Amino acid sequence: MPEILSAFADFILDFIDFIIHIDVHLTEIVGNYGWQTYLILFIIVFWETGVVIWPFLPGDSLLFAAGSISALDSSPLDPWLLFFILSAAAILGDTVNYWAGRWAGPRAFKGDGRFLKKKYLDKTRFFYEKYGARTIIIARFVPIVRTFAPFVAGVGQMRYRRFLTYNLVGALLWNCLFISAGYFFGNLNLVKNNFSLVILAIIFLSCLPMIIEYIRLKTGRTDSSNKILDKGA
Repeated sequence: MPEILSAFADFILDFIDFIIHIDVHLTEIVGNYGWQTYLILFIIVFWETGVVIWPFLPGDSLLFAAGSISALDSSPLDPWLLFFILSAAAILGDTVNYWAGRWAGPRAFKGDGRFLKKKYLDKTRFFYEKYGARTIIIARFVPIVRTFAPFVAGVGQMRYRRFLTYNLVGALLWNCLFISAGYFFGNLNLVKNNFSLVILAIIFLSCLPMIIEYIRLKTGRTDSSNKILDKGA
């Protein structure tokens, strides 16, 4: 058991180091693998958005760092190719996650157990019919939430055509914003000399909506969507 805990602690520390110094690690990956870096980045983005049990990968900071590296004259990465490849990864990831939720949802709620009650599924379906578009797009910019949003959309049986439309919009906006930001600002001296702080700022701003919502819940404020959900129960 001590060996397992030690290995897990080392993994967590290495993971945190990878995120904070993602520019250094990504530069090493590009140097070692060249054009194959596209495939590595594709897998990471797809894994974060498509596998609901692993929502902790550094999506926003990864796109920013990749964009900054693509701006270098010696870089094998092309910003436009990055945009199209990683947009495809994000779209495909959300699509897989959606269908996983759509397949698993009815089975998980079939028994109407103590916690997985049918009425919760009905409320989820009602919520996505009412707010689905906004949820899918905004969730792209919030770590962890972007992993669960398509799964819950599938559980709630949101219409796939509607989901796909906003999946496309969200993925394109997400990639465009962070890759462009990295490309145009990632190599400024102020940013390069404080890259770890910039990454932490990106993570904080991305998590800010969750922090605000948590504070609202703790202070006892009720969200208008809850009232609507209760009416739809």
